[in-house]
Amino acid sequence: MLIGEVARRSGVSARMLRHYEALGLVRPAGRSGSGYREYSAQDIRRIFHIESLRSLGLSLRDVRRALDDPGFAPAGLVDDLIRQSHERVAAETELLTRLRRINAAEPAAWQDVLRTVALLRALGSPHAGARQSAVLSTADDAPVPLDALVEAVQNESDPHVAGALRWALARAGEDGTGPLAAGLRSPDAQVRVRAVRALVEIPGDAATALLREAHAGPDLAVRRHAARELGARGVTDAIPTLWDMVVEGDHDTDAADALSALAADPAVADRITAGLTDRLARNAGGPPGRRRLTQALADIPGAPAARALARLARDEDRAVALTATYLLRLRAAR
Repeated sequence: MLIGEVARRSGVSARMLRHYEALGLVRPAGRSGSGYREYSAQDIRRIFHIESLRSLGLSLRDVRRALDDPGFAPAGLVDDLIRQSHERVAAETELLTRLRRINAAEPAAWQDVLRTVALLRALGSPHAGARQSAVLSTADDAPVPLDALVEAVQNESDPHVAGALRWALARAGEDGTGPLAAGLRSPDAQVRVRAVRALVEIPGDAATALLREAHAGPDLAVRRHAARELGARGVTDAIPTLWDMVVEGDHDTDAADALSALAADPAVADRITAGLTDRLARNAGGPPGRRRLTQALADIPGAPAARALARLARDEDRAVALTATYLLRLRAAR
């Protein structure tokens, strides 16, 4: 079979067949009377073997070794090919993600594209200062890839960079809430906490809805982060969690502030007072817990809270009694 027919039947160009011959991969069985290369059936099989091995990613050098070296073991080479394939897939996936993020930012000009590329590169910097500077540079009106900021804030361990990222997401408003929703459901506890902390700084109904979802979940740290903000937003579902935070001394001052904000509604104020006094009666949290509960009554308006403080002014625990007495004087002076 002459080279032209071999090329047609095999799909390998005549030029490539000549290259294989030059490398010694395929040696035509003979020549025709006119001097043309003639390929035998065995040559054709070898060509198909070469193409099969090349389709796996082998170099021509490795193809030759695989076909001609009886001692050449495939296992190690296949392992290398798997590793190389993973690296190529990872690189292509990273490129695809970057392109999608640039596209999501809806660039109006190439300058916007270049700015977004610079931001994405900086977010991957090992230096916290570079990451923070890049985030702060989003203060202008140029479009930014929100999903990249969300991914960054959910993985950022440096508190200053994390604060800058939360600020940038807050500036974006409710557009940033969608990507953060996935973070709340992450199997990684740190990611869940970082996601809810970012949501806390985003105003609006969408963020509030996600904070409600976070508060209803099983993760205690996430629930308590959400409860403090929900209290500030007037969501009464957070009240039991805030009571527990006061008792246990977990951001108890913030929890008391949230209860105070909710107590602007007289009916809610009486409910809050009832919960605090019930826990006082049960000696929840021991002496330290009772002192924190007493302090939490400070900014709860209404007669029930005043009566509770009057009783506590005669408490056996001197610290509780002194705190209650002081708080009663402050209330009288208002």
